[in-house]
Amino acid sequence: MIEVTPNSDLWLMARTNETPGDRLRGLWGKLSPLPGGRWIFSRLIGLMVPYTHSIRSTVVDFEPGHARVLLRDRRRVRNHLGSVHAIALANVGELATGLSLISGLGVELRAILTSLDIRYTKKARGPLIAEAHCSIPEVTDPVDHPVEATIRDLDGDIVATVTAHWRLGQARGQ
Repeated sequence: MIEVTPNSDLWLMARTNETPGDRLRGLWGKLSPLPGGRWIFSRLIGLMVPYTHSIRSTVVDFEPGHARVLLRDRRRVRNHLGSVHAIALANVGELATGLSLISGLGVELRAILTSLDIRYTKKARGPLIAEAHCSIPEVTDPVDHPVEATIRDLDGDIVATVTAHWRLGQARGQ
């Protein structure tokens, strides 16, 4: 059982000067090996980002510069045509790009999403995996940084590609 009390490791991780990515990776490292740990981690992400919770995706891999997120096909994410809704695809793609990006940001940087492009290539049905890889550029002045997520079905076919445009800049007080 994981204990979150004022003296527990999880509580202390939230009270340090670590970056959000450091805190998330630490939480991932503690939870992901446990039975149901990835599900718990994903629900915690949903508490931090309430809109993302609406699709109830599950983070399956999370490391610096890389994230994989599972979106199960179920009624709550379907459209009237019986396939996964376009905005659910955009949401899971944006989550994958954000996790891959935040996991590598230093304490001196911050990021905000400025635009989102998505290309739909096939009807999305069945379990889907959104995968994003990114590296962090050298940032001296604010810069736009695109991060791409590919969303694939169980056959490995690309159903959509999401490009999230993140504005990177110095954190306040840096």
